Amino acid sequence: MKLATLAVGGNPMAVVLLSNGAALNYAACAWDVPGEAGDALRTGTLQALIDAGPDALDALREIVEAAENGACRDARISLDNPFLAPLHTPRKNIFCVGRNYAEHIAEGERAQNAKIGITEHPVYFTKPATAVVGHGGDVLIFPSVSEKIDYEVELAVVIGTTGRDIPKDRAFAHVFGYTILNDITARDVQRRHGGQYFKGKSLDGSCPIGPWIVTADEITDPQDLSISLSVNGELRQNGWTHDMIFDIPTLIASLSEGLTLEPGDIIATGTPSGVGYAMDPPQYLKPGDTVICDIANIGQLKNTVRVA
Repeated sequence: MKLATLAVGGNPMAVVLLSNGAALNYAACAWDVPGEAGDALRTGTLQALIDAGPDALDALREIVEAAENGACRDARISLDNPFLAPLHTPRKNIFCVGRNYAEHIAEGERAQNAKIGITEHPVYFTKPATAVVGHGGDVLIFPSVSEKIDYEVELAVVIGTTGRDIPKDRAFAHVFGYTILNDITARDVQRRHGGQYFKGKSLDGSCPIGPWIVTADEITDPQDLSISLSVNGELRQNGWTHDMIFDIPTLIASLSEGLTLEPGDIIATGTPSGVGYAMDPPQYLKPGDTVICDIANIGQLKNTVRVA
């Protein structure tokens, strides 16, 4: 299933996409679903759905099946409503992984004329919830803060089940689904803070996510997806998720060592080569640019750049 959050009448509404392209306000169709699953569905947020676990997801599948057969016609919503990020107010910072594609490391070494190398363990940083925007939202440029705004398309993993010290062979059991994330980065800010990632990757509007979450059962192999990004129609990044240095089970196992992962946590898994600062000459984002991230079996995340 594809699960999104739309702004309807100015208010967030969780929806599930139907096969005909319509969105279904599933909360309006869950009036007779009993127990905690029904309560979660009627709450009308994706966070509540994820929190409620497999029973709520199974109940939603039954609602979708009924809607596909003609039920709940009054609960259908146009996708012309603005998209918010699927989890538009995440409860925690977004977990992110740096330097997880070898060719991206290599282009960084060439651009910086420095040895970076592959690390023995994953490199982690975070992006705050205030950076999150949805599909169709604006990537912001703050000219007084940064003149070197860059892009990074990434596959993002959404955690569905609480866990700590998760073994690699159980990692996928903790995954709810997948979405697309664009790790917008102010390269000059990143450099002037000693290469420390957080500040340069945390400006408002620097974390587009969406357009929806695809549930894990819909993705046969998340390590075999094409992943690309274009700016104004020009292909910049073009890779495959199987090129990750640290695969998804390794990332979940490593991150969860002594750290509890919770339902709704988001893990961005790194970006392939083709980023703007490593081009010759460097190509940074400008006001009016249209950036499209594309990951197979998930969809396209589209955002426009503007001055804040």
